[in-house]
Amino acid sequence: MSGYEVCVCYLIRQRADGRREVLLGEKLTGLGIGKVVGPGGKLEAGESALDAIVREVAEETGIRIAPADLRQAGYLVYEFPYKPSWSQNSTVFVAEVWQGEPRASVELAPRWFALDEIPFEAMWHDARFWLPRVLAGETVRARFSFQADNATVAETNLPQA
Repeated sequence: MSGYEVCVCYLIRQRADGRREVLLGEKLTGLGIGKVVGPGGKLEAGESALDAIVREVAEETGIRIAPADLRQAGYLVYEFPYKPSWSQNSTVFVAEVWQGEPRASVELAPRWFALDEIPFEAMWHDARFWLPRVLAGETVRARFSFQADNATVAETNLPQA
């Protein structure tokens, strides 16, 4: 399946009370506007996923991440049979070390969420299938095909946990 290349990053930190949280944000522009997502975006011509995610996180949140502090945690293929221009391949990264504090940008309004309070109902439908695994330290490779509503997963090859 063809599609354009994108990347996404989940920043995880531990609070003083020991609970872990992840940085997500409301998407303010483009595909998925209004949904809660991780920072990320499209790869530019000749750019690696690693270089793109460092750039995208800085642009969208002001946070600076060293490439060595990123863990590649997955590769996801999204098929939109009813809207092929939305089809994409996403490299997923996780980081627990970075510099700076998140700030809003024209693309994303970032906010910290406790890992047990992630608003899956406000995210793309596929996130509930794979994101808990990534946040638990797993690496996932999966394909998701969406229904005619372009919002609901019709099928996936991701085995059940």
